Amino acid sequence: MKMLKTTLAVLTAAAALGAVSNAQAGATLDAVKKKGFVQCGVSDGLPGFSVPDKEGKIVGIDADVCRAVAAAVFGDATKVKFSQLNAKERFTALQSGEVDVLSRNTTWTSSRDAGMGLVFAGVTYYDGVGFLVNKKLGVSSAKELDGATICIQAGTTTELNVSDFFRANGLKYTPITFDTSDESAKSLESGRCDVLTSDKSQLFAQRSKLAAPTDYVVLPETISKEPLGPVVRKGDEDWFSIVKWTLFAMLNAEEAGITSKNVEAEAKSTKNPDVARLLGADGEYGKDLKLPKDWVVQIVKQVGNYGEVFEKNLGQNTDLKIDRGMNALWNNGGIQYAPPVR
Repeated sequence: MKMLKTTLAVLTAAAALGAVSNAQAGATLDAVKKKGFVQCGVSDGLPGFSVPDKEGKIVGIDADVCRAVAAAVFGDATKVKFSQLNAKERFTALQSGEVDVLSRNTTWTSSRDAGMGLVFAGVTYYDGVGFLVNKKLGVSSAKELDGATICIQAGTTTELNVSDFFRANGLKYTPITFDTSDESAKSLESGRCDVLTSDKSQLFAQRSKLAAPTDYVVLPETISKEPLGPVVRKGDEDWFSIVKWTLFAMLNAEEAGITSKNVEAEAKSTKNPDVARLLGADGEYGKDLKLPKDWVVQIVKQVGNYGEVFEKNLGQNTDLKIDRGMNALWNNGGIQYAPPVR
């Protein structure tokens, strides 16, 4: 009987904690407005996604998603602060309320979406796990990596994906895990491991930071699906909708040909009903999201549409030189797609 009472007490406490958590979660937008900025969780330094520039400003496509959220909420993309988090820290920081949104090259999976009290708001970048090797290793395929020593970042989906790939192909390997992506890359460079494995976007980013980037090659295989996107806490539909539709607004703007250079003029003079709704010239769609009428105008004006943000951070004029590929719009050979504003 004593054990039963103890169990009931624990369950009651847990239920109470859950109720408090949900009540707090529902007030994220109010809390953000009260403190005057969005606290955004980003990576601990991944070029193209979120990394400090020479002046210490966090730049990258993940960072720009958070700036876009700030532009939507405040009309000011600078009203955001960044917390740099490694893979092990990221979910705890979001669950505890340390950050308002996690925008940190994080893969959308069933267990994360259903079992951690979190929810993904969309896909910023479609990716997949690959392998980076020194050309001196003399391999041209991942299926030639039998017996290799592989550097992997701990706390990521990559560990399971690599294990599955090697087991399925009857290959053996020795994993060496590290807490940060930089540690993994340095170990490849020093020769401690034969291969660095991660999402391909991260491999291109890490290669750009090596002393001799051209000595290394990303092997052709992509062994997994890695949809990367922003994450928020469950239980707050208002905040979830804002983050989700911020990303959708950037995609819809690109599809409509709305850029940071023409957005203000289009908002005043467009004759296109879809563009008028998107930019707040027709309807009250900002009101539905508890946002100002010009929320999309501010996002695109201050941060850019999805294509502008991609090219600025990842495209051919950057050190990464990543093709749009799957991340092109659905009507241009890719799979990026946003529901309409209507």
